[in-house]
Amino acid sequence: MKIWLQKLIDISALARSREMLKEALADLTRDFGFDYYAYLNVQPVGTSAFSNYPADWQERYFTNKLDKVDPIVAIAKSTMRTFVWSSENSTRRASKPIRRFYTDAADFGIRSGITIPVATAFGRVSMLTVASHKPSISLAREIDPVAAAMAVAQLHARIEQAEFNPTAESSVRMTLKQVQLLKWSAEGKSMRAMATIENMTYSNVNSHLNKARKALDAGTLPQATALATKLKLI
Repeated sequence: MKIWLQKLIDISALARSREMLKEALADLTRDFGFDYYAYLNVQPVGTSAFSNYPADWQERYFTNKLDKVDPIVAIAKSTMRTFVWSSENSTRRASKPIRRFYTDAADFGIRSGITIPVATAFGRVSMLTVASHKPSISLAREIDPVAAAMAVAQLHARIEQAEFNPTAESSVRMTLKQVQLLKWSAEGKSMRAMATIENMTYSNVNSHLNKARKALDAGTLPQATALATKLKLI
């Protein structure tokens, strides 16, 4: 595992393109005896992935917002430590949604794996998972959690700095009117000014902006405006 983690650091430093990194991660994952890799960047608005999981699974995962029920994400966020997991050992006392999650994932050959979470800027979390079709896995020795976190932090930095497009990501559903009002908010307009510009009542403006804020999982209108700008929705 120590050698594998060093190789992860090496390819993170050397990969100069999205395709180069994808190929290198796939090769490294196979060398480790696993089938798939999945780097997840968990954001307040949603989650994005850089992964070679089957395309149909990635589409299902993000279309149905499975990151909200994914037990691997939940464990990673709560423990912030490297851990081994398997559907075989995790479904006995699990809730129905989690059992369904493991069953669906198993249909795509995702049954066990190792997940390494790392803390990123502004209280967010990223994680790398290597997954296998095997019902369970066993390691000859324990994983050094510090070395693992350092290696995944290097991967996170490479993907962030190079701005590689994700292979899949959450989508935010908003109406055109919500987007228009957030744009006016970004321009510094008050809600009363927006009501005049858009020929709407103040209460309607407030209602649309509240729905937009909830869609973005934002606590305040300024936060919603900032998130919408970052996501290039406005």
